[in-house]
Amino acid sequence: HLVLLLGACPEYGCLVYEYLENGSLEDRLLRKNNTPPIPWRKRFDIAAEIATGLLFLHQAKPEPLVHRDLKPANILLDRNYVSKISDVGLARLVPPSVADSVTQYYMTSAAGTFCYIDPEYQQTGMLTTRSDVYSLGIMLLQIITAKPPMGLAHHVKRAIEKGKFAEMLDQSITDCPMDQALTFAELALKCCELRKKDRPSLASIVVPELNKLRDFGSGEGIGGDIHV
Repeated sequence: HLVLLLGACPEYGCLVYEYLENGSLEDRLLRKNNTPPIPWRKRFDIAAEIATGLLFLHQAKPEPLVHRDLKPANILLDRNYVSKISDVGLARLVPPSVADSVTQYYMTSAAGTFCYIDPEYQQTGMLTTRSDVYSLGIMLLQIITAKPPMGLAHHVKRAIEKGKFAEMLDQSITDCPMDQALTFAELALKCCELRKKDRPSLASIVVPELNKLRDFGSGEGIGGDIHV
């Protein structure tokens, strides 16, 4: 679930990537050019695919890769709405010994996009793979709400506490499996914890949980019902 690099042109500083017909996840969530809304169960698929691709980067050998700029604009969708992570231009190698630990790797300056940057990394310059988990959490919330990232974790958490979670969901489609969406949102909020050590492990918790939700969609038999 990573966009393929096809070639490079050093003379002009250009990289050539594979073409993905449905553009970015951001554009499809916002329904740019009046594209149809993404079905709920396809959204569960996309979330699991993104997490799987991210885990692949984090488990890269000999050194893990931290993406550092994970957001819907950097997730591309092919003609079947299969997602791939793009734009790893800010990705950094980190020593394996600190990749997923509380002993962190110091960066002289934080990089990424506002609202998606791990607050702890932004404040201290300390980078681990769990910095990406924060960005993933914000993006997961956007997948089910189609709302801007600013303050999104706070708004979703408050809505759950007040019993108004349904009002936060993307209103462009109405057949949301509420129990699964709530489980999805609660997992996303855990990813958005301010302290790295409080965020769940991508390998042992996030990916398995998202795969369970994807399996739920597949069991219903309508996980890929989207036509353009």
